[in-house]
Amino acid sequence: MLNEFKDFIAKGNVMDMAVGIIIGAAFTAIVTSMVGDLINPIIGLFTGGVDFTNNYAVLAGEVPAGASLEVARETGASVFAYGAFLMAVINFLIIAFVVFMLVKYVNKVKSLAEKPDDVAPEVVTGPSEKDILIEIRDALKTR
Repeated sequence: MLNEFKDFIAKGNVMDMAVGIIIGAAFTAIVTSMVGDLINPIIGLFTGGVDFTNNYAVLAGEVPAGASLEVARETGASVFAYGAFLMAVINFLIIAFVVFMLVKYVNKVKSLAEKPDDVAPEVVTGPSEKDILIEIRDALKTR
C-alpha cells in the first residue's frame, strides 16, 4: 500500500494539483482584497453606501434596538442574518465574474502565444503505384 501511495504522489497530475491549490490560496487573498478594497467601495458609491451585512431579524431572544449583527450574536439571541448572506452572495458573484474575466484573458493570451503548425503546401505528385497498376490492368482487359 505504501508503494501505491508513492506512485500516486509521484504522478505529475497530483503535483500539478498541489501547486494549483497553493497558488489558488494565494490568489484568493488577492481577489478578496480586490473585491473588498476596490470593487465594493465603487458599488457603494452607486448604492449610496448601503451595506446589507447588519440586516437581520431576531427569531428569539432580546437585542437592543439598532444593534449591529455582531452585538446581536454576542447577546446570544437567535438571529436570521439575511443581510450577511446577501453580501456573501454579492461577493461571490463579483469574485466569480473577476475569475471568469481572468481566465478568459489568460486563454486569449495563451491562444495568441500558440503558433499554428506550419502546413506544408500540397505538392502535386504523379499517379500512385496503385493507379498505375489499375491502368495496366484496364489496358490488358481491353486487348
